[in-house]
Amino acid sequence: MHNPFSSTTLLKSLPGFESHFVQVNGTQLHYIEGGHGQALILLPGYPETWWSCHQIMPLLASEFRLFVVEMRGMGDSDKPADGYDKRNMAKDLYELTRLLHLEKVFIAGQDIGAHVAYSFAANFPGATEKVILIDTPHPEEGMYQLPMLPIPGAKHIYPWWLAFNQIKELPEEIMEGRMNIVIDWMFDQLLVNLQAVTGFDRSVYAFFYNSKDAIRASNGWYQAFNKDIADFKAYRKIELPLLAIGGSGYEILENGIKENATAVKLVKIEDCGHFLLSEKPQECAAHMISFLNTP
Repeated sequence: MHNPFSSTTLLKSLPGFESHFVQVNGTQLHYIEGGHGQALILLPGYPETWWSCHQIMPLLASEFRLFVVEMRGMGDSDKPADGYDKRNMAKDLYELTRLLHLEKVFIAGQDIGAHVAYSFAANFPGATEKVILIDTPHPEEGMYQLPMLPIPGAKHIYPWWLAFNQIKELPEEIMEGRMNIVIDWMFDQLLVNLQAVTGFDRSVYAFFYNSKDAIRASNGWYQAFNKDIADFKAYRKIELPLLAIGGSGYEILENGIKENATAVKLVKIEDCGHFLLSEKPQECAAHMISFLNTP
């Protein structure tokens, strides 16, 4: 299938960045690299690819050696049959840091990427300098209390896709070639500024999520939540410096992290939905740079 949104094409608008592939933990990961300085790994979320970071990448690369990694199941990375628990996905990244001879890294993630960033810090504290969570905490037992029906008058969007993505085989049968429907709905509901994610951006994401394998793999991130929750219960508190940046998910993020880390800085970005890196890239970059550069 012809790919009109290849990294080679997209990177023409981002001078100084390069596309790479690496084999780690039994799977091939794709990442974009640019900049100089201390290594910073940035992980996108659902339903996005590395392209969701394109506005913030030049800002962060002015201060750090930036690696925007497409996790297993995302974009141009492999989509294996299993291995989507966040502990194993963190192991993917740990092996990446070893191959690249990165002794200690900053790690940041949004949405599913935040799950993996937290797990990386919990499982590999010796390889972690600081951690940043963007709008999403790690899965924990409270997820079992999410309502089956939307609550009348609730201020949050009913997260039906968390349940839908738990179902095996059916979503890819229904949504193959139609993921633009889900993607448009999610951005329309979870953005404050709808223009922050353009029609071009949405086309990029729809292209990479439209196949059965891509839908199955990305749903694997959700189907691993039971194991993620069990792993989370066994983790010690994060003692590393942790920045939590929230938009519409600020309260959930605050509640999910305050008892599980000892050195937390919380930041709320006003007038912003869930996709902070698209809606408020300059504000996010400023907070991230300040936090990471503070001794």
